[in-house]
Amino acid sequence: MDWRDEGIVLAARRHGETSAVVHVLTREHGRHGGLVRGASGKAARGLWQPGNLLDVTWRGRLEEHLGQFTGELLDARVAGLMADRDRLACLASVCALAENALPEREPHPLLFEGLRLLIDALARDDGWAPLTVRWEAALIAELGYGLDLSECAATGATEGLAWVSPRTGRAVSAEAGVPYADRLLPLPGFLIDAEAPTDRPAVVAGLRLTGFFLERRLFPALGRPVPPQRARFLDRMTG
Repeated sequence: MDWRDEGIVLAARRHGETSAVVHVLTREHGRHGGLVRGASGKAARGLWQPGNLLDVTWRGRLEEHLGQFTGELLDARVAGLMADRDRLACLASVCALAENALPEREPHPLLFEGLRLLIDALARDDGWAPLTVRWEAALIAELGYGLDLSECAATGATEGLAWVSPRTGRAVSAEAGVPYADRLLPLPGFLIDAEAPTDRPAVVAGLRLTGFFLERRLFPALGRPVPPQRARFLDRMTG
């Protein structure tokens, strides 16, 4: 059994003296693990870094086996983030979310493409923060816990949406939400209006919104906690 695909490295964990078990998110084969021999060697050390885009080949005797990866670098973005703790924390968070939330060997091409675009934005230091919120919202939706921000759950209005119900994930208008404001989650405008501000307070509100559904819906259903990298990223954005 073997296949070849584009893959974004999500994690690499040492295995034995020189090898590593690596997880990548591939375009056509989803999140996939494999053994990389010699991963800690001088030639390969910088290859299997989270965030790198690789041309990967997987081989195994049987499809259900761990198998082995080989890879060629297509795009290295990690080195340029090392001096920026905010962007590095963002990369660590989204890679950990993908590794821990996505089912193994199940294709999710939209999430792959979204993550690739997000890593491009991180490398350019341009628009990555609101894009992170949108990617998290897409992750939640892809796994069956999506937000419905199309209209007010109480009135059906499509204008003036300002809140999200933590119970249903549906939007609520500013007017309809007044009596329940202390129980609703603020809805940042950029999630429903491309022209809305994407300043740091709006991004933090977005991260708190998606974070609620990651912590209360998605990861409890998976039977595991939200990876700690996500909390560290939120701390960086609110610090």
